[in-house]
Amino acid sequence: MNTNQVAKLLGVSASTIQRWVKQLELPMERNERGHYHFNNEDIQLLKNIKTQIQNGTLLQEIAPVQEKKVRKGTVKAMESNAELERLYSIVSELEAKVNSKADSVASYQLLQHRREIEELQSQVIDLTKHVKSLESQLHEIQKITLPEKPLSLEQGNLNRKKKTFVSSLFGFLG
Repeated sequence: MNTNQVAKLLGVSASTIQRWVKQLELPMERNERGHYHFNNEDIQLLKNIKTQIQNGTLLQEIAPVQEKKVRKGTVKAMESNAELERLYSIVSELEAKVNSKADSVASYQLLQHRREIEELQSQVIDLTKHVKSLESQLHEIQKITLPEKPLSLEQGNLNRKKKTFVSSLFGFLG
């Protein structure tokens, strides 16, 4: 019987059965998946433990009546060494292929990134040239449009006004 079946039979939870087995270090059989497998002797032992607990005995005070027996489990027969060696060589080949593929992918990505960086550098150079050209054009335009002396309109006539020292410091005064 498995843990759930025994728990239903005894009227307790599966975790209670597991706790009893662990805390009392009961030598129960396990299947290939590590789950407990209980035989009739084991069930009788668990019934006795339940009775003792119902009579007021603490779990720590319960001493199992049964001597420890060697745990039993199912072990699959080992494959032949030749078969294991063949599997090992297949796994090694697959690992080598995966590593090779990873290396080639990384190399491709590095080359792609290098191309992108070179394109960006070329664009930066072109933009720098364009900015310098625009700056020089702006400088030429400023030379042409800004007269040496500020202009003032008096009675509809355009007259050049001389800058005073204060007005040259504060452009808004003139």
